[in-house]
Amino acid sequence: MVTPEQIKTWIAAGLPCEHLELAGDGQHFEAVIVSAEFRGKSMVQQHQLVYRALGERMKEQIHALSMKTYTPEEWAAR
Repeated sequence: MVTPEQIKTWIAAGLPCEHLELAGDGQHFEAVIVSAEFRGKSMVQQHQLVYRALGERMKEQIHALSMKTYTPEEWAAR
């Protein structure tokens, strides 16, 4: 069973993050991801960057991932 910590490690290895939170029950996961890589990108493009970081794991090991993505500026303004 996949853990939130594993997913956090996988995302961080493939995408530079300034802040990364993961929670989940082994089937469904929720993420808050802050990365400068998101600047100038649409929400769909931001999510694609996360999916790219997770690679095949998204198809094989992670059944559901809900995410909120922010640039550092958006995160600071919250």
